[in-house]
Amino acid sequence: MRSALLTTHLALSGVHVALGGRPVLVGVDLTAAAGDRVALVGENGRGKTTLLRVLAGDLVPDSGEVRRAGSTGVADQELPAAGTVGDLIDRELTEVRAALAALDAATLTVAEDAEAYDEALARVEALDAWAADRRVDVSLAALGAVTDRARPLRTLSVGRRHRVRLAGLLGARHPVLLLDEPTNHLDAGGLAHLTERLRSHPGVVVLASHDRALLADVATTVVDLDPTSDGRPRTYGGGWAGYREGRAAERARWETAYRDQGEEHRRLADDLSAAQNRLQSGWRPPKGTGRHTRATKAPALVRAVHRRQEELAAHRLSVPPPPLRFAVPALTGTALHAVVDVPGRLGRTVVDLGAGGRLVVTGPNGAGKSTLLDGLAAAAGRVGYLRQESDLPADRSAHQVHEALTARLVSSGQLAEDEVVPLGAVGLLSGGDASRPLGELSVGARRRVDLALVLAARPRLLLLDEPTNHLSATLVDELTAALRHTPATVVVATHDRQLLRDTRDWPALPL
Repeated sequence: MRSALLTTHLALSGVHVALGGRPVLVGVDLTAAAGDRVALVGENGRGKTTLLRVLAGDLVPDSGEVRRAGSTGVADQELPAAGTVGDLIDRELTEVRAALAALDAATLTVAEDAEAYDEALARVEALDAWAADRRVDVSLAALGAVTDRARPLRTLSVGRRHRVRLAGLLGARHPVLLLDEPTNHLDAGGLAHLTERLRSHPGVVVLASHDRALLADVATTVVDLDPTSDGRPRTYGGGWAGYREGRAAERARWETAYRDQGEEHRRLADDLSAAQNRLQSGWRPPKGTGRHTRATKAPALVRAVHRRQEELAAHRLSVPPPPLRFAVPALTGTALHAVVDVPGRLGRTVVDLGAGGRLVVTGPNGAGKSTLLDGLAAAAGRVGYLRQESDLPADRSAHQVHEALTARLVSSGQLAEDEVVPLGAVGLLSGGDASRPLGELSVGARRRVDLALVLAARPRLLLLDEPTNHLSATLVDELTAALRHTPATVVVATHDRQLLRDTRDWPALPL
């Protein structure tokens, strides 16, 4: 009998979901077989969590078809607080416990029903049920989770409960595993263990994550929920590298189609204008030409105008404007020499960079990365500081905040009028988002506003605290490339593993 895991699959066809009257998922198609590891990517608010809920069966789509085979394990953002550590583990091992119980029952009647016994045994072997508790114990230790199964969950932090549940999920070997931001609350050892377990998982894995390093190490397929030329998600094979290559090609095709349609529309408009000009004056024959010549030529010109009008009316711009491309304005660097002293945390830390220098500050949460950047900001001039937390006024638009900021910089003499960077010049915000109250924007869009405002002052020193937070993979790639080439002096504080890989040739300051 074939293993149940070998036939595990997910299939979505034409799935549409609207929430609050707003389309969230439009025409999602996906097929995943055992061994597939599907990454869901897109900015916050693009529907990753919604799609996971559809896959889990917690949300019925407005239209489309969803098929699942095999039990499903889900790690979402909701964590139970009732019961004990053992209760939470047993909940994830429900399928395992049931399979073992069914095998025990079938053993008692094997002489009468050998087929039932074979089926029960195949189910246990497919789940490797006998080793499930051992796998859980290994994962509890590797993830740094609480191992005392009698410990009440209410005594654990959110992070510690997350690690317990994740250990249970990994030990259960659910045929379908759905994970929403699974790397939250994990240290380096836990990340390495999660990566290894996901790569070896025999069923289907679907994960939504901003951890690009995890996606690069694990994903075999990527579903991109960010905007496309036809409004439908794109699915890319070939892992993370295939996704990046395919996305770049898709973007190039989109930009080419939009440019070609625009050029054709302008050509038709120019043809109409020329025909109208000929009708008004260009058809008139030289002085002395008879009335008959004029009368026979006029209808042809009128018909030409009508034909051009019909051609222009028939040419619809069916391709929407492609996404903006991020562009750092022309900047210059500055030397940085600062001594930051934070008693009890960092101690005396010296930072010495030449103009255009680079530094990446590393360390776990709470190590003092943000504190160090605060000290550098106070010690230098003409600084662009992207903080982790935004303090944008919710009732004002990006345009209004940008105008107020640049007016203040110009009036104080910190920025010349011809140095002002227009809000739209950096390719971070659409016109619609730039005019809406900031409180109505998504977290990702507000993060884009923060970055645009940082660049508006043409800083000579860029201080970036976890700059990849809440940004799409596309924008992060563009930002990373820009940071490598800008003449400005750059200090980045991050625990983003992929950004650390991309800046591994920079000088590092571990805290």
